[in-house]
Amino acid sequence: MSEQPRRPRKPGKPYRRPQKDPVRMLAFEALRAVDERDAYANLVLPPLLRKAREKEGPEKFDARDAALATELVYGTLRRQGTYDAIIADCVDRPLREVDPPVLDVLSLGVHQLLGTRIPSHAAVSASVELARVVLGDGRAKFVNAVLRKVARDDLDGWLERVAPPYDEDPEDHLAVVHSHPRWVVSALWDSLGGGRTGIEELLAADNERPEVTLVARPGRATPEELLGEEAAVPGRWSPYAVRLSEGGEPGAVEAVREGRAGVQDEGSQLVALALANAPLDGPDRRWLDGCAGPGGKAALLGALAAERGAFLLASEKQPHRAGLVARALDGNPGPYQVIAADGTRPAWRPGSFDRVLVDVPCTGLGALRRRPEARWRRRPEDLDGFAPLQRGLLCNALEAVRVGGVVAYATCSPHLAETRAVVTDVLKQHPGTELLDARPLLPGVPGLGEGPDVQLWPHVHGTDAMYLALLRRTS
Repeated sequence: MSEQPRRPRKPGKPYRRPQKDPVRMLAFEALRAVDERDAYANLVLPPLLRKAREKEGPEKFDARDAALATELVYGTLRRQGTYDAIIADCVDRPLREVDPPVLDVLSLGVHQLLGTRIPSHAAVSASVELARVVLGDGRAKFVNAVLRKVARDDLDGWLERVAPPYDEDPEDHLAVVHSHPRWVVSALWDSLGGGRTGIEELLAADNERPEVTLVARPGRATPEELLGEEAAVPGRWSPYAVRLSEGGEPGAVEAVREGRAGVQDEGSQLVALALANAPLDGPDRRWLDGCAGPGGKAALLGALAAERGAFLLASEKQPHRAGLVARALDGNPGPYQVIAADGTRPAWRPGSFDRVLVDVPCTGLGALRRRPEARWRRRPEDLDGFAPLQRGLLCNALEAVRVGGVVAYATCSPHLAETRAVVTDVLKQHPGTELLDARPLLPGVPGLGEGPDVQLWPHVHGTDAMYLALLRRTS
């Protein structure tokens, strides 16, 4: 049989196999997990980075790779609303008709173009290469065309084009410029009480990378010990807080690895300290954390209780979260117990405790710096689901505390429907209760308002937007 002649190649560039960029591949994988599985980036990213560091060969990560991957993931999620508006202006179809994986690659590319110092040509070429690997050559051409349009202007120029003027629609303007859903902008504005400066500063703070804050658990570690770590500086408000400057790694701190210290926002520390230091009438022997998961406040309360010889009961409804609480409290020097129990169906007798904390489930609008994807998942109707639970937990907390005892109602949301509205309604149902002024229990902390409750803010205090009300049972 005679050999068939080879078909001549068509003229043009030879086919080149797409090159995998491990940093951008990891960032894309994290975004897909957030989108497909409703995962949180702060839970998805660490194991991905750990796995990448353990690899041998050319795909092995170093510290610079990890920092870039982290910035790409969090930066893209924080600015998703802004980037969606820009991408929508560059495509010929509604965004809902763009496949989610394609949109993730585009968003990663737009963030590199408009939110980092990566040169435009490198941002476009790296994004197109990622598209070739994960989407195929056909859709990579679409990505290339869109990103070349985006690259024609900088972020300020794009915002001027896609955001409505402030004077015509202030809420929509802020929503696009600062990448928050409109309803969240409106809710935060109401909580602040008005004024353009305050709302813009808050929204901008939500888009900043938060510092890592450690807590030295009393009797087990000291702030001085933590300050001996590289990149450590004192906290602003809590006497037990130490902040790690950029690049500081909590897992590298010996006291954290041993459980003698932990990662805990300073606002969370202040809530626990305010309850522990609130004035009581009568004994101070039994404390309750009624919504203890994942255990940060419980660990601090347990350490403070141990110093006074008091007992802490830490209760958490979800068994797996109760396990996290037990891990956080492991090694606590004083008496404590962790149980899996529903705070709306108490496993204890009424009037059993001297101090009670209920850090209730909420929308989490106060922690958008740490969980940027939460702003896109939450809906206004979610408030209706939380409302009865929040009121029920506070009512049961007031029944759990003895006469003369104190309850701390806390939530990581500044939304008025989850803060003052809950406290006001419960006070009407429990006339034998008075609201204490919480401000003196946060000494040195400025900008606490007219009281008696306290609202912390990222742009004012550098903390999550924690809310605190202290209630004393009088009869």
